[in-house]
Amino acid sequence: MDIKEIQALIKFVSQNLVDEVEINRKDFKLLIKKNPAQFVSAQVSAPVMQQAMQQAQMIQAPIADSSTASAPAVAVEAAPKATNVIEIKSPMVGTFYRSSNPESPYFVNVGDEVSPGKTVCIIEAMKLFNEIESEVKGRIVKVLVDNATPVEYDQPLFLVEPN
Repeated sequence: MDIKEIQALIKFVSQNLVDEVEINRKDFKLLIKKNPAQFVSAQVSAPVMQQAMQQAQMIQAPIADSSTASAPAVAVEAAPKATNVIEIKSPMVGTFYRSSNPESPYFVNVGDEVSPGKTVCIIEAMKLFNEIESEVKGRIVKVLVDNATPVEYDQPLFLVEPN
């Protein structure tokens, strides 16, 4: 199972009234939890995405019929959004790093100008270090995540004031 398939499952969980999904197969185990204090873990010995998606659909069916299900409990900081600020969000679950190694300077700081294609951080996912690039042109106004902390899929990382 590759990172794109895991992201698709995470998106499925976040968009439905599911707080936790666990898929156990002979050669595959996946656990996804919405609680930000917890994490996503995956152990794959052979890709079985089709079986995983079927399992996810079976999990969705009983929950979709439940009329008493409450809204998902996802911890989100309630901050008023300025209309002139764009968020750079995490494209995956992993560990957020502001530089390529502890001795290197941060890729970007508050006040720095960014443009499309400029690396703003690294997210480590399953022992792979993925450079995250800006998709907008502007100035960094706030860094929303501390260095070396876990991040979730679609979690805002930076606020950018567009130019």
